[in-house]
Amino acid sequence: MNLDKRIYIKLSEVPKGKITTYGELAKAVGMKNGQRAVGRIMNKNPYPVIIPCHRVVKSDGKVGGYAYGEEIKSNMLQKEGIEIKNGKISDLEKKIYRF
Repeated sequence: MNLDKRIYIKLSEVPKGKITTYGELAKAVGMKNGQRAVGRIMNKNPYPVIIPCHRVVKSDGKVGGYAYGEEIKSNMLQKEGIEIKNGKISDLEKKIYRF
């Protein structure tokens, strides 16, 4: 199975109302320092409604990029119960999903 598919399958485990980081997702598929690769893979996600790439954020709590824009990503997260203040996830440690 290729890396993209492994990452998309692993990301599918993150439930609504939780987020993960690019680094956590990379580690979950056995990559060390693979956060940039995960970001590139998220950017080309062919199934953004099915594969919840909007639930992947930066390790410092910043929302991070999204193919459809950071504002849309923030709105999607807020609709799922994630509070965002000044572009960062509030209570990051309580909202993070660890694999």
